Amino acid sequence: VAAARATGRTARVHLKADTGLGRNGCQPADWPALVAAARAAEAEGAVKVTGIWSHFACADEPGHPANAAQLAAFREALAVAERAGLDPEVRHHANSPATLTLPESHFDLVRTGLSVYGLSPAPEVGTAAGLGLRPAMTLSASLALVKRVPGGHGVSYGHTYTTPGETTLGLVPLGYGDGLPRHASGAGPVLVAGKWRTIAGRVAMDQFVVDLGGDLPVTGDRAVLFGPGDDGEPTAEDWARAAGTISYEIVTRISGRVPRVYVNENTGGDGPA
Repeated sequence: VAAARATGRTARVHLKADTGLGRNGCQPADWPALVAAARAAEAEGAVKVTGIWSHFACADEPGHPANAAQLAAFREALAVAERAGLDPEVRHHANSPATLTLPESHFDLVRTGLSVYGLSPAPEVGTAAGLGLRPAMTLSASLALVKRVPGGHGVSYGHTYTTPGETTLGLVPLGYGDGLPRHASGAGPVLVAGKWRTIAGRVAMDQFVVDLGGDLPVTGDRAVLFGPGDDGEPTAEDWARAAGTISYEIVTRISGRVPRVYVNENTGGDGPA
């Protein structure tokens, strides 16, 4: 309101009700005072309340009692706002999992996040493909080195992996400095030369090693860490399971030093696909 008065422009605002997530948003006990103040500011011309919204805590767990409780609290918040004289253009509550599994939460619009990128926000409910989604992001690198080593050879820091016999090792130039989770050491999957491999030993800052089992791809061949799975490569969800986390973290932690290559830029629309 102070900013609107200072600039002489009406501010368009959305009011957030805390229906149970416990982050930002107005608590139910304070909500009547907030909407009354907002209505007074509307009458003055300082603001226009264009939206009322909230956010789910457990929508990725369909059937969780918090979902119904939050919807009930949101409907009550809307009723209080209506009695105060507010008439917002949009009412919104649904994130990606609610969009896909709770149609009663859609109201006037939905806020899809992870699902826009083609990943399942609730793997226990359905895979990306099962939900009609296709992952948009692929992470890959070119093998920096391929070499033969004898059995009993330690691999990477701490020698947490030792070759069980004579084999070939491939060096992939990606590490935790690029956003790979170090705790995926010994577990992260990689597609090299048409086969799934597993990170051998620890993920280092700039690189990791895969045991190629005697195969001899050439230096420069592609190693795919995750993608849509079209060619049998691991997905971000496979990496999430390997690292004990969620796919959201896998795709968002890839650092700025990894080059982004945008594909299908000219196949429709105004921007990168």
